[in-house]
Amino acid sequence: MGKNNTVSILGCGWYGFALAQYLQKAGFQVKGSCTSSLKFFDLETAGIKPYRVVFDSAEQSYSPDFFQCDVLIVAIPPKRRSGEAHEYFDKILGIKNTIIAHGPKQVIFISSTSVYSDNNTSVDEDTVPVPDTESGKVILEAERLLQDQSDFKVTILRFGGLIGPGRDPGRFFAGKKEVPNGLAPVNLIHLNDCLKITYAILQKEAFAYTFNAVSSAHPSRADFYTQAAKLGGYEVPEFIRELNNWKIVKSKYLRSVLDYEQDTCFNLGNVL
Repeated sequence: MGKNNTVSILGCGWYGFALAQYLQKAGFQVKGSCTSSLKFFDLETAGIKPYRVVFDSAEQSYSPDFFQCDVLIVAIPPKRRSGEAHEYFDKILGIKNTIIAHGPKQVIFISSTSVYSDNNTSVDEDTVPVPDTESGKVILEAERLLQDQSDFKVTILRFGGLIGPGRDPGRFFAGKKEVPNGLAPVNLIHLNDCLKITYAILQKEAFAYTFNAVSSAHPSRADFYTQAAKLGGYEVPEFIRELNNWKIVKSKYLRSVLDYEQDTCFNLGNVL
């Protein structure tokens, strides 16, 4: 994909704002959406064209120019509070209809590996997802809603648990006692890999795919978070050495389709 292509990022939060900066430095023309005046200023300062875009039950507000792009990246996770499921579905439906109306033909939807249940086995992109959490069910519905049309190609990018700057894993369980399921494997990914995988999708024009984006390393919760706490200078947590419900999420197509090799993995010296 040429460097003059325009990418619009709907949702410039922790990942979206970092991606906007990354792509802007790589030579893309980047438009970024936000809902607050402070983030508007941050985007403008970083050389990213800012837009106020709102899709919710009380308001639907956007500039058609934001959706006039070569690729739209939708990076809006559902809120954690209960009762968000219906609101999130309506939000994604509004976004879908707007995409169809204004014409971007290539979309990346940022999803989550929570669409897979903890069913005590390994899963990959060919595994039929059967979510066992409310958030997983909501996100899977959003995936299918965006895929159920013929106006644009959508790639689903399912991230594992996100770690990186501002998300120090050493803090997650610091000082906690009797943390359950200590032997369960972790399914995490560093921000560096998130950005590079998204860039690889753009470069390869890999649309109409589903990718799991998870580190190939799956240490136990106890081992990983204990080491992270030590390196971060936090009080070491105490885990119950038990194995209850778990899953190992594998990325089957990162290498074969994107020719991507993860380089961050779990060298905690790089992660923290």
